[in-house]
Order: sequence, then structure tokens, then C-alpha cells
Amino acid sequence: MSSNRRIGIIDIGSNSIRLAIYELLGRGYRVVSEFKESARLSGRVGADGVLGSTEIQATVRILLHFKRICSAHQVTEYRVVATAAIRNAANAQEIVDTLQRDSGLPVEILSGEDEARIGFIGMIHTMDLTEGLLIDIGGGSTEVSLFRERKLVRSVSFPFGAVNTTRRFAVEGEVQEEQLRQIREMVEQALEQEPWIREAKGLPLVGLGGGVRTLCKISQRRKKYSLQQTHNYVLQAAEMNELALWLPFLPSEKRKKVDGLSKDRHDIIIPGLVILQTVFETAGASHYVISGAGLRDGLFYETFGPEEPAGALSVAEHSSDNLLALHSTAPEAHLTQVVSTTLQLYDALADGLVHQYSDRTRLCLKIAAKLYRVGVSLQYYQYPKHSFHMIAHTRIDGFSHRETMLCALIASFKTKARTQQAMAPYRDIVEESDADLISKLGILVQLAAALDVSETQALQVTGAFAEDTCLHVRLKTQHDPSAEYREVEGLLKDFKKLWGLQLKLHEPSFSTS
Repeated sequence: MSSNRRIGIIDIGSNSIRLAIYELLGRGYRVVSEFKESARLSGRVGADGVLGSTEIQATVRILLHFKRICSAHQVTEYRVVATAAIRNAANAQEIVDTLQRDSGLPVEILSGEDEARIGFIGMIHTMDLTEGLLIDIGGGSTEVSLFRERKLVRSVSFPFGAVNTTRRFAVEGEVQEEQLRQIREMVEQALEQEPWIREAKGLPLVGLGGGVRTLCKISQRRKKYSLQQTHNYVLQAAEMNELALWLPFLPSEKRKKVDGLSKDRHDIIIPGLVILQTVFETAGASHYVISGAGLRDGLFYETFGPEEPAGALSVAEHSSDNLLALHSTAPEAHLTQVVSTTLQLYDALADGLVHQYSDRTRLCLKIAAKLYRVGVSLQYYQYPKHSFHMIAHTRIDGFSHRETMLCALIASFKTKARTQQAMAPYRDIVEESDADLISKLGILVQLAAALDVSETQALQVTGAFAEDTCLHVRLKTQHDPSAEYREVEGLLKDFKKLWGLQLKLHEPSFSTS
């Protein structure tokens, strides 16, 4: 085991207790393991508001189990937090004192404001939304926040969540129409006290938490969605309304068999869905966006991690830099030159009005150029295939699912025919017409890599411009560029076929004598 830092983040939630183990590895970081135990603490608090000693000791046993897991992973630092169930318990301090004494772990109680703030930190580090409403439906509370210009403006914590609402309104997991109406009415009354939510119309509603992710998985399974990734998945109101007309009226035994719905959520998913839909409708939100990052991510970023990237577009760059820090096998100077050359060629074609692609397309291209060789970390042979898999199935924060697939296909581009084959399983995300875009941008990455195939910076691009039927590239020779010229020669025909331009290289004469 290396000497890298390993950190245990434990969230003592109202529905479940979760452990995430993070590793800080040089300039990169990642989750190396996660564990979850169902606790339903919000449903175990007595009528007097007291969490009994039996439930407290059950929580201690879970923490001790997590502590043993952390020891096996050589975790040296912890952050352990408790949320609504313990925060709202009449004997909250007694619970925390017992947990700390019997587990040996430092436990802190988060206020509702803290919970909203930290959930926002987790989300904003991983999404490039400028403004929106954020909702985190936990077991014992629901936090709603407003953010504008990527800054938290306002938040509120409501004392109802999926577990305690189920306990109050559902009988053995079943909710009738009258109970659905009562839940909706409860939420509407609470929202009336916070008029700023109703005034923030037309914004996306970003959802955090296990319940929201579960609804996302149900949607994806029903559609047979090709990418098993919940983060940044978009749900339209019509689809959520359809789920709301279907799930509550399934008997609990049938609901347990719904693809994407875990059995331990079959009862609490309905109140959570009603809370979510009611907030959406009251706020006049535009659509739902699922965040795979939330409280535990926010705890990591706040305590141990990097600062939030400055500016919306930099989220994806920061995420790709992190992936590269964990998996790079190429000299940094080579990757820097490939990215620079790729963008010089792209910008020259834009300046020559050969294309009018967007800034987001340029960002996809930049990250594809940066990650084109990341698959070597799995195996050098056939590394473009490995690069595709790593980019497509490793979350690129700040990218939509379509942008992620475009990036993966550009980075791994070989020929247009192969691109069309690789696109086939993902027709629900990319369109047939995207093959032209991917091929045009992919050949630019190939050319940039070819111009430094020896990875020694034998050639440097000092300028490029498109004129008439040619793309002219000025080069400066540092040392013998024979390998680079051979590699570029093999791409000239494809470049002309894709862009309709002749590639002309210009450099001062070079002699090996």
C-alpha cells in the first residue's frame, strides 16, 4: 500500500449510514470504496422525540464496522457527520456523546443550514450550471437552496423527508390517494412560508440524494438507456409526472420488482417522489437534473479537497485533469503540445470560416486531446479502445452525457467507419449526424499526436491558417522530425476527405548532417 492519504467520510443519515473512502493520490483524488447500512433512524425515534438506547447501540455497531473497514484501507483521517434524525432528536447530545465514546470517532451534528451548504458544495464542484434550485430529500429533512452565478444565495431545511413522511402517512408501505393529497398539502404549506422558492421560476431543479438517484435509475431502465451514469442526467416534467401516476398505485410487492428500485426503498420512494414533484411544480422549474454528487462529496471538498473551479467551463477541465493525474502514462510535455496543436488547427479552421462550431465543442475537443492516450494506463495495445471506455464510463464532471460521449469518440477516433460502429450502442445519446463532427475533430487530434509521435517535441506549430483549398501549418524544427513526417503522411488523405482541404506543412529546411 502506498503512502497516499486515505480519508473516511461517514454520513449518519436519517435513512441510511454511508461510508465513502477517498484517496488523495499526488494531484488527483478518487473514491476507492463505498459502504451502506440501512438504519431508518427517522422511523425509530419515539413519540417523545427520543432515540432509544437500542437504536443508538445499533448505530455504534455500524460505526465500529465502518471503522474496521477504514483500518483495512489504512484510512488515517475522518469526517463523521449526523443529519436530521439525530439533529432533531430530543436526546441529540446524548446520542453524539455515546457514539463518540463507544466508536472512538469524532461525530458532529450538521444543522439544516450546514447540510444545504455542504450539499451545494458537492454539486457545484461537479456541475457547470450557473443558476438553479437544489433539492436534497433525505430521510428526515428536505433542503431546498437557490444558487445564482454559481453562488449559494438562500436555503431552507424542512423537517420532512422520505422516512418520517412515510412513517406519518403510509401504512405498511401503501399510500392511498388521500395520503398522497395530504403529503402534497403538507409540502405546499411549508413552501408558502418561503416565497423566494416560488419566485425563482424557470430554473432547473437539481436533485441530490438516494431517492432522486433511484428515480433516475428507474427512468433509465424503462428507456433501456445506454449509459449507466446518473450524474447530470436530465428528466423532463412529463416523465416525472408519468412516474408519479404509476409508482404510487403499484402494490408494494410489485413495486419491489420495479427495475432500478432497490427493495429497501420500495416504501419511502413514494413520499420522496411527491415531495420532489410538489417542489418542482410550486417553483415552476424548467426540468429536473440529477446530481450524483452530494453531501459526502461536499464534506470531502470542504475538508480535504480542491477549491471549486472558477468559471463554468473549467469544471470539465478540472475533472479531466483529475482523471489524467490518476491515470497518466504520457510525458506531460507531449500532452501539452498535443492539446496546443489540436486547438491551433481548430482555431485556424474557425478563423478561415471552415467551421462554426461552438465554444462547448472546442472544450470537448480540448479534453479529448488531453485524454486521447489515457487508455494506456490499462494497456498500451489497442489503447484507443481503452481510452474510449475510460472517458465514456468515468464521469467527466461538467459535461452532459452527450458531451461525454463526443469526447470519448473524438479521443479514440481512428476512421469514420469505426466511429459509426462505436456510436451504434449509444444512439439514444448521440445522433447519426454526429459522426461527421466526431471524424473531423478526431482527425485533428490524430494530426496533433502525429506531429509529436516521438513525444520529444521534434516539431512545434508556430502558426496555422486556412486559405482557399488549403490548411497551412508553419512548423519549427527542434531536432530530427522524420518520424513525425512519416506519421503525418499517412493522415493527409483522410484529412482532405473529411475537411475538403489540403494540408500544407511549412518549415525551414532541416538537415541531419
